[in-house]
Amino acid sequence: MTGSSTQGIKTVLHPVSDLAKAKAVYAALLGVPPVADESYYVGFDAPGQHVGLVPNGAQQGMTSPVAYWQVPDIEAKLAEVTAAGAVVKETAHDVGGGRLVATFTDPDGNVLGLLQDPATES
Repeated sequence: MTGSSTQGIKTVLHPVSDLAKAKAVYAALLGVPPVADESYYVGFDAPGQHVGLVPNGAQQGMTSPVAYWQVPDIEAKLAEVTAAGAVVKETAHDVGGGRLVATFTDPDGNVLGLLQDPATES
């Protein structure tokens, strides 16, 4: 198989209905305070991973947690997965600070994410 490899799953976003309650549970689970704590998103950095809480995620179409595969070139990886049969759900877009995210579905409808940090842009 050709193409670029991923750098693994480093980010997982969870849809939550009660942000305050979820924040308390995830802080206890991860043992760290949130690094981002806003009404629209709470994020935690644990060793080697980022865990995010998305309030009202179900209203945004999130039916389960979404794992984001870290990639050096998000557009190239989107082209590779769509050529292989995936369907783009959310095109690559900046979510702040140059961080790009996109989502797609596999042939069974599972939602998968791609994430490109500014430091890994080529």
